Amino acid sequence: MAEFDIEGVVRALHEARADWRATHRRSREPGGRELPSRTALAAILEQLQGALFPMRLGPPELRHDGEDFYVGYTLETALQALLEQARLEVSHALRHDETVTHADVQGRAESAVRAFAAQLPQIRRLLDSDVQAAFQGDPAARSVDEVLLCYPGVLALIHHRLAHALYGLGLPLLARIVAEQSHAATGIDIHPGAQIGAAFFIDHGTGVVIGETAIIGERVRLYQAVTLGAKRFPTDENGALRKGLPRHPVVEDDVVIYAGATILGRVTIGRGAVIGGNVWVIDDVPPGASVTQATLRNGAAA
Repeated sequence: MAEFDIEGVVRALHEARADWRATHRRSREPGGRELPSRTALAAILEQLQGALFPMRLGPPELRHDGEDFYVGYTLETALQALLEQARLEVSHALRHDETVTHADVQGRAESAVRAFAAQLPQIRRLLDSDVQAAFQGDPAARSVDEVLLCYPGVLALIHHRLAHALYGLGLPLLARIVAEQSHAATGIDIHPGAQIGAAFFIDHGTGVVIGETAIIGERVRLYQAVTLGAKRFPTDENGALRKGLPRHPVVEDDVVIYAGATILGRVTIGRGAVIGGNVWVIDDVPPGASVTQATLRNGAAA
């Protein structure tokens, strides 16, 4: 059997952790974890999906007469677990503020999770509109149940609708973890800050990227490999990136964007416009226009 210098590696890893914690002003006091758990959030997401769609994404043995009991029990379990993850994020975010008490942290976490729970019925209704849009927009779809169970774009939107709610409630780290779990599963990268209206359909989906400050209207359809990204990244006087500035596109209602299109910067794609495949857009597109690789119809030349 091969021998390894386990003690030496453990000692060197300890030193590396200590150096990193000192650099980032992290506590060295013994105790539990300081940051939310990706594993815990994956379990919470599974429970929330079951609570939102109990007869399709819930347990296989569930019957209609036990549906409300299952939803209530599952929500209680998921929200209590989410509260602990929220507490960890809030505590970590405020760790350098000596005026913040444990009660303050707990109160902020509880307030955020209560507000999140209150948004779940509206999230369900938004997701119903997304599922219906996918069914109506894809001639290969045989039923809304097939869409919900099988389509990666719908899975990405379930994650995004939940992540966006967390993001808006001051839990951006939890939101980002939720978003990245969806990204890993589907290849669809939606920042939780992106604002997306009802009846949104991502067909196929692989390679889609939607940035943090993107605003998408209602009944918008995207195909694979579409990017709604930033054109440039402004910096401050010290050369550091300026965070949170509007830098991604605004896509108005009823727009269709075909595969491989790249739309960059704070431009507006007007209502009802059609963006063809593999085009590069860095200017506003008027309502009803059709953009192809060569021309911009119903408007000026591209």
